[in-house]
Amino acid sequence: MKLGVNIDHTATLRQARGGVDPDPVAAAILATLAGADSVVCHLREDRRHLQDRDLHILRQVVHTRLNLEMAATQEMLEVALMIKPEVVTLVPERREERTTEGGLDVSSQIGKLKDAVETLNASGIEVSLFINPKISVVREAAKTGAQAVELHTGFYADTRDEAGRDSAREDVRSAAIAATKLGFFVAAGHGLNYHNVASIAAIPEIQELNIGHSIIARAVMVGLPKAVEEMRYLMER
Repeated sequence: MKLGVNIDHTATLRQARGGVDPDPVAAAILATLAGADSVVCHLREDRRHLQDRDLHILRQVVHTRLNLEMAATQEMLEVALMIKPEVVTLVPERREERTTEGGLDVSSQIGKLKDAVETLNASGIEVSLFINPKISVVREAAKTGAQAVELHTGFYADTRDEAGRDSAREDVRSAAIAATKLGFFVAAGHGLNYHNVASIAAIPEIQELNIGHSIIARAVMVGLPKAVEEMRYLMER
């Protein structure tokens, strides 16, 4: 199973003071050296954490896979075509949200998403759709021509009672199976941490986990290389 490390919250910490530290580019390098298979970053329309300059430098230094999360807007498409990450993950985006709150409403914007996928694919960029873990949504996603889906694990991560968590995990598992049958590369992420990752990592159809906040939070205490190594250990175990 592959691990993508999202370095956005390094930039969040930097932007809190408007300075230059900590540097998300340095975080990307350290995470890669510690075993991350890809670097994930989200360039938001309001530039609340990652900045355009960061993205340009990340493209120069990330030699594994750069996964750019972004909204399916004309501005972001132009950025992606200029930067040329290996993967673009299309996500919903609302200005007032603290973090991405759910998956794409695929059914209401199939045409828009299909056009975005075609544009990015024509430039050699793979496309993933960040979606809720529902079989019906997976089937809708297949109509866009995307190569991958990332299943939103927030419902699983946020549920506190055991029965609810088991039900949410089953939704993720069922969606992963359906996505695999449809030929998708299957990733998962959102809210995964050192306490809940094992159950999701045990789903064989999931090929990649993308994790950010918990790794960066852990890194504050133990350092980023150790935080990445500990997460990979839990996933592989």
